[in-house]
Amino acid sequence: MNDTKNHMAALERELAWFTDLVDLQFRAYFEEAPPTQLEQVLAPPTQDPDASNYGALLERHGLGYAERVAIMLALVPHLRPQLLDIFFTKNAHFDRPFTEFGGYQGKYHGGFLPTGETLCFLLTRTHLDHRHEVAALFGHQHPLIQYNILELGAVESGEPRLSGPLCLSHEYLIHLTTGEKIAPEDDAMFPAVRISTELSWEDLVLEDFVREEIDQIHLWLEKGQYLLEDMGLKKHLKPGYRSLFYGPPGTGKTLTACLLGKATDREVYRIDLSMVVSKYIGETEKNLKRVFDYAEQREWILFFDEADALFGKRTNTKSSNDRYANQEVAYLLQRIEDFPGVVILASNLRSNMDEAFTRRFQSMVYFPMPTAENRHEIWKGIFSGTMQPAEDLDLHQLAAEHELAGGAAINVFRYGALRAAARNETVIHRDDILTGISRELQKDGKTVATR
Repeated sequence: MNDTKNHMAALERELAWFTDLVDLQFRAYFEEAPPTQLEQVLAPPTQDPDASNYGALLERHGLGYAERVAIMLALVPHLRPQLLDIFFTKNAHFDRPFTEFGGYQGKYHGGFLPTGETLCFLLTRTHLDHRHEVAALFGHQHPLIQYNILELGAVESGEPRLSGPLCLSHEYLIHLTTGEKIAPEDDAMFPAVRISTELSWEDLVLEDFVREEIDQIHLWLEKGQYLLEDMGLKKHLKPGYRSLFYGPPGTGKTLTACLLGKATDREVYRIDLSMVVSKYIGETEKNLKRVFDYAEQREWILFFDEADALFGKRTNTKSSNDRYANQEVAYLLQRIEDFPGVVILASNLRSNMDEAFTRRFQSMVYFPMPTAENRHEIWKGIFSGTMQPAEDLDLHQLAAEHELAGGAAINVFRYGALRAAARNETVIHRDDILTGISRELQKDGKTVATR
């Protein structure tokens, strides 16, 4: 199903049906005709699930008449916006738009943009008996919402829920029109990015007590569903696993998260806190909801790096901003507690974290600075490739004299490798490494003797 023409042909058939539906509803409304079962009067066209992504979508999720109207209504502004111009019809009595049509205008788009009320009008006109069925289309468990096909935007406090903007996700807009399957992070506004590693468990040098804690998470990823479903422990155990990784930078927290995903064939997504936290009220919750919804559907491991920036100790309530910040924390607590997958939060200091979070963790894993013995293992692993240490570079001495975490050692090695490459050599000298260590320590305002 890679032929764009096939996808557009399917949408053309659906748009023709949708155009007739809008026309029929308007004529019936202004002629004050009795309500009719439109799905019987104007049946939607047959869509072959093997011919287009749209047809496949309908079959995969069992989407019926109401869902098809909703998808087309959200898609029309992108494909044929003039079809909705009829909703600009004014109420002659009040010289203003009809409230029952819903809708709004964007900042740059000159056409009519639909809301939940617009959908309600097309499905029920102004009759109340089926209005609750329209609202049910936007329930958390409905496929339209569960699989991020549509979104009913947030509204201000006290405003009707159906007055929110009705939008088709960017992912499905591309998928239905071109046939391409895009990753959510291809959307510039998606606040998470996939992380991975080419390394293996053998490349990760950790103390035994840390390994034991990581093994517990690994076991849950492999056996958690078995315990909950097959062993009938769902009533005793909450789904999901929450862990705090804490310790100095560069000690393996991010690498461990990546390796857990690699070992269990799960994607790991790091949350971009700068995109999640918004200065606009309500946007932070909206951004996080999007990430959690995607993660639940696709069984991602969620990784919050420098998590204390968002999950740190709550402030005393001194202003409206403080109160809202605390509301965000409460929302995050609930979403993390309800998330059925694995969430890993990383922080340099455990003391920075809110105790309300830590009480909900299944594990708190401390990643200490590596011992001299571990540092020697790290350096041996780093020098296991083409680049080799010169005779004047003793790895035992290097490990004993310089307390560096694995991440910092990699940075030092990179500097030394560049120096060697500049000499057209594959040998890294002691001076290369010592200068690299000096540069690395300068980041923390420290110095090292380069004798």
